[in-house]
Amino acid sequence: MKKLLGVLLAGVMTCSLLACGSSVPDNKVFSKADLKDGVKIGVQLGTTGDIMAADNEKEGAVVEKYSKGNDAVLSLKQGKVDCVIIDAEPAKYFVEKNDDLKILDEDYATEDYAIAISKENTELKDKINVALGELKNEGVLDQIIANYIGEDAGKTPYESPADVDRSNGTLTMATNAEFPPYEFREGEDIVGIDAQMAQAIADKLGMELKIEDMAFDSIINAVQSGKADIGVAGMTVTEDRLKNIDFTDSYTTSKQVVIVRKK
Repeated sequence: MKKLLGVLLAGVMTCSLLACGSSVPDNKVFSKADLKDGVKIGVQLGTTGDIMAADNEKEGAVVEKYSKGNDAVLSLKQGKVDCVIIDAEPAKYFVEKNDDLKILDEDYATEDYAIAISKENTELKDKINVALGELKNEGVLDQIIANYIGEDAGKTPYESPADVDRSNGTLTMATNAEFPPYEFREGEDIVGIDAQMAQAIADKLGMELKIEDMAFDSIINAVQSGKADIGVAGMTVTEDRLKNIDFTDSYTTSKQVVIVRKK
């Protein structure tokens, strides 16, 4: 009986220290060089971090994939993964909300964001590129980004011109509204850098903007199938994606970073 009781108590102690979540392992990721040999990396399914982490798998790392970046971060806090690879701005948002997490000083990678569009839809791609060029030259794109990033956040929201003619139909944008500050929800509305940029493009094209929220890894299929005209979700241009989809000119540069626990 004493032996059985000892086994049961040992099981309870193991649960309290590990599975039950009262304690998590110490951080063991201090640089990109540590992403190997059994280290568990959390990523959002279908993102650039997911794609790039395949290189770390070749060095023995284990990649855990989540449908939402927030779920990956929660697993990091619970000790289920050792780090999370994610875009820089969402990473800042998550770290600001969780004082037990931090971003490594060393960037994981640099990337260009662009708008996904069907390879067959060259006319729309050309029109969007012209609109993007105008928005850059007019300073509107910088204004939109500054409204969400930096000291002037919240001070420079984009507003559509009052005299916009929207007789050219509807521009349907596929996104994943789990990626602040690029796209996220405020009540029933999807807002953020990408949402405002798409609105500014639709204004230039004389179109109504319709935003469809979906899983990140469904966006390219939605654009390919014609369910959506464009995919805008902090999406990086990669050789792998270019096999199935086309992209407009880049509208901003970002970075992939690594989030870890502070202790």
